[in-house]
Amino acid sequence: MFDILTFTVSMSQFRHVADIIHLFWSCTVREIQRQRHLHQRGFTLIEIMVVVIIIGILAAIVAPNVIGRIDDAQITKAGADIAIVESALKLYRMDNFVYPTTEQGLEVLVTRPNDPTIRNWKPGGYLDRARDDPWGNPYLYLNPGNNGVIDVYTLGRDGRPGGEGIDADIGNWNIE
Repeated sequence: MFDILTFTVSMSQFRHVADIIHLFWSCTVREIQRQRHLHQRGFTLIEIMVVVIIIGILAAIVAPNVIGRIDDAQITKAGADIAIVESALKLYRMDNFVYPTTEQGLEVLVTRPNDPTIRNWKPGGYLDRARDDPWGNPYLYLNPGNNGVIDVYTLGRDGRPGGEGIDADIGNWNIE
């Protein structure tokens, strides 16, 4: 069914066969290198423009969502700060049997007041530093408060009473 072809190769013919194999191999290597070179070209202007447009569309979709989250984070931080200050005020009251006066303010939680009636002020204070709200304004304090025994609050981003959303007042009476 199959014929087996046998032949002998002389030394001169072997060199000729070796040259053919070398020629074939070098042509194949050159072709591979040429194909690589063809694939290593840069991007066309159209391709770059398409990528830039896609990135622009994604930025337009994502940016409003991220910006809205910054406002939410500031409101959450204000609520957390107010809770911390309110806890420090409760510790102050436990040590001294009264809350600080509105005139003494929140600074009494950081530095010892010159009031001789305050005998059990905790060395080192009740807070490590006076806190500002996320918009750079100091937190406000009232004793007696309008909404409870004491009020600790911020006037929001606009710094004015009232407001809605990020401009709304945030106090110990309305944090969750």
